[in-house]
Amino acid sequence: MMKSVIQIENLTKVYGQGKNAFKALDQLNLKVNQGEIFGYLGPNGAGKTTTIRMMLDLIRPTEGKITLLDQDAQHDSVQLRKRIGFLPGELSLWDSERSDKIIAYFARIRGMTDTRYAQDLAERLQFDTTKRVRDYSTGNKRKLGLILALMHKPELLILDEPTSGLDPLMQQTFNQLMIEAKNEGHTIFLSSHVLSEVQSICDRVAVLRHGELKAVERVDALTQVDFRWVTMTTRDAVTAGSWISAVDGVTEVTQKDDHTLHLRLMGDFDPLLKALSDKYVVELHVKEPTLEEIFLAFYDDNSPLQTQLNGKLNGMNTVGKESVQ
Repeated sequence: MMKSVIQIENLTKVYGQGKNAFKALDQLNLKVNQGEIFGYLGPNGAGKTTTIRMMLDLIRPTEGKITLLDQDAQHDSVQLRKRIGFLPGELSLWDSERSDKIIAYFARIRGMTDTRYAQDLAERLQFDTTKRVRDYSTGNKRKLGLILALMHKPELLILDEPTSGLDPLMQQTFNQLMIEAKNEGHTIFLSSHVLSEVQSICDRVAVLRHGELKAVERVDALTQVDFRWVTMTTRDAVTAGSWISAVDGVTEVTQKDDHTLHLRLMGDFDPLLKALSDKYVVELHVKEPTLEEIFLAFYDDNSPLQTQLNGKLNGMNTVGKESVQ
């Protein structure tokens, strides 16, 4: 059985009282295993940062319990800081101080005598440590935050929007650093809006909406929902109309040119193939949905996919039993 590094039970956070009460997080249950990269997804206001702040004992829950590395997140918060690397969504440091001095300071308070890994991180991130914080761009401040979070090789990394402001090359470097940390047995809890990043490096993801957990699933399983994008080209001219829109499972039909239609297909191919039986099909391209398209469907109440997604994921026991594996 896999060892749980993060275990969250019935976590709830309510701000205010009475009529002004606002529930930022509602009965969250979640487990993250050792050595996995776990993506925590949701738009602004979904409850992601609230979860992270409670994990780090920066704010206290209204209800529930958090266990990190077999220690209580509240009672053992001081001891846990030595074992965790944290990058907040908004990093505040000393504007007038040089970053090499800040790195040295963090090394001293952590009891580190060897800062070679911090220097290696700076080189790989192409980060100049001789400048003052106020002289850095947003991306360079993010690099400094990553160095401070990673430099002591913590058992657990908690990162809130870690690649915000990084250029594509540095995002690739970040991905490689995360994979290396995973291969060394470390665990990464990653809150992100960069869905391509999540799709490329995360083992599992949780989808949060309005403070409620909607799904926890492996990335490869989440992307295998029962819809596809289909582009078909016919020998003779074809026009989008009721004949194609009436096909079971077909939605969002668009005319690409006189011979090409693009559509979304849910369910089996058979109804579509029967509708095409009197047409000479030259090409038929099928594309699986991206994680971003699936993710957005969770937040669009008018999306025809939302009912299907929820039904499929519930069939996988995604929330509940699967979420605690």
